[in-house]
Amino acid sequence: MSKVYDLEDRLVTFAANIAIFCKDIPNDFTGQYYGNQLLRSSGSAALNFGEMQGAQTNNDFKNKASISLKELKESRINRKVLSKIEYGAIKSRNELLDETEQLIKILATIIKNKAK
Repeated sequence: MSKVYDLEDRLVTFAANIAIFCKDIPNDFTGQYYGNQLLRSSGSAALNFGEMQGAQTNNDFKNKASISLKELKESRINRKVLSKIEYGAIKSRNELLDETEQLIKILATIIKNKAK
C-alpha cells in the first residue's frame, strides 16, 4: 500500500517548485537577492527534514524539525515580499504560498506532538 501523503516528498517537491519559480524572477538586484534567499530557505527546509528523520534523540529530532519549520516561515515571508513587488507568475506565487502554509502547519503539529 503506498502512502497517500508523504511529507518528505512534499518538501522535496516544494523545494523543486521554488527552484523552478525562481528561474522566472527578474535577474535584477532585487530578484537575485530574494530569489537566492528563497532557494536557500526552501531547500534547507527539505534537507533539515531529511536530517530530522535520522535523529538519534528526541531533542535532536525537535531541533532539526524546528530548523525546518523556521526555514519554511522564512520562505513564507520571502514569498509575501515577492508577491508585494509582483515578481514571479501570480498563479505560482499563490500556489507556493498555499503550500508553504500547509507545510508550516504540518511541521508545527509534528513538533507539538513530539513534545508530549
